[in-house]
Amino acid sequence: MNNNFSTLKNLALLREGKRQRISSYDKTGGNNDFIVIAPGKTQKIACLEGAGCINHIWMTLGEFPAGESRNYLRKAIIRMKWDDESHPSVEVPIGDFFGMGHAQTRNFNSLPLSMGPENGQGFNCFFAMPFSKGAEIEVYSEYENPFILYFYIDYESYDKLSKNYLRFHATWRRENPCRGIDEKGMSNEFFEFGGKNTTGKSNYLILEAKGSGHYIGCHLDIHNLRITDKWNWYGEGDDMIFIDGDIWPPRLHGTGTEDYFNTAFCPSQEFNSPYYGVIIPGEKNWAGKVSLYRYHIEDPVIFNSSIQVTIEHGHNNHRSDDYCSTAYWYQTEPHKIFEPLLPADKRLPLPDVQPIDEEEVKKYIDN
Repeated sequence: MNNNFSTLKNLALLREGKRQRISSYDKTGGNNDFIVIAPGKTQKIACLEGAGCINHIWMTLGEFPAGESRNYLRKAIIRMKWDDESHPSVEVPIGDFFGMGHAQTRNFNSLPLSMGPENGQGFNCFFAMPFSKGAEIEVYSEYENPFILYFYIDYESYDKLSKNYLRFHATWRRENPCRGIDEKGMSNEFFEFGGKNTTGKSNYLILEAKGSGHYIGCHLDIHNLRITDKWNWYGEGDDMIFIDGDIWPPRLHGTGTEDYFNTAFCPSQEFNSPYYGVIIPGEKNWAGKVSLYRYHIEDPVIFNSSIQVTIEHGHNNHRSDDYCSTAYWYQTEPHKIFEPLLPADKRLPLPDVQPIDEEEVKKYIDN
């Protein structure tokens, strides 16, 4: 396998290997170019043998028959395994895997991940996924109705794979709500900006991995659960990335939520670019749902033994919002086994508008 095929100039270089594809095309020659995944079933969509590299995955899916809910985007799980491993290196709700959460789709374009027309229902992933012995991709459905899945998996096969190649990983997490504080009796200014975080221990955890490799980014999906007419900015949370046993302050310590995602001054505008963006900016006063991404394509975060990627949920972890995230990284095997995914009903997005039971939130925080 040749290296450094990344620029337009390098497209002229001689390539080794064979171009391959697995797709959902109708094997009878008809036009039913999809598969149907029934409730509670696992469908293996790729079982590749030998050495190779997946370079592109395209999918689109929908309820069958068509319905208004898109909860299948959270109730269906995509899993990937490399080289006969026992535990998946990728295990993520299928909608979140392709770049945004909340069981929604939006037209957006980053370099590695995108959702395209119509209405963001064309999913694309361009992360390279090398393997030396084989690869498996499967979709497991916990959705109550069947859904249809169209897909392309474009890859190259090789005689052998260089030992320099790491394996691709992705994982999903959620805290609903994050463990914030009771704001009664304090000013809004203190709630939003006061206090000091000198440990990072209560930060929201985006990724925890062991081994050697590099973190290549995430998308963070926040549901602002605070109901107030006061300034209700969900951010001010510093990113803190602890590498190889760092203690606070870690070598990578940021200055605020919007700063880590390469924006500025409490963004309220939709924006997307190759490496960072705001797919959903929230509503008036940053109410409701927000989706942000940051991909470290030019600046991967290298780790030699371990990494913890964290971010405060509001300054000093004061806020109790609903946080979900998908992290992407490359590393050596074996990897740290993922914690079990939340049950299907606990993965679903909350209603856009809902009353907050303050007593229940207090019980959660106290426990």
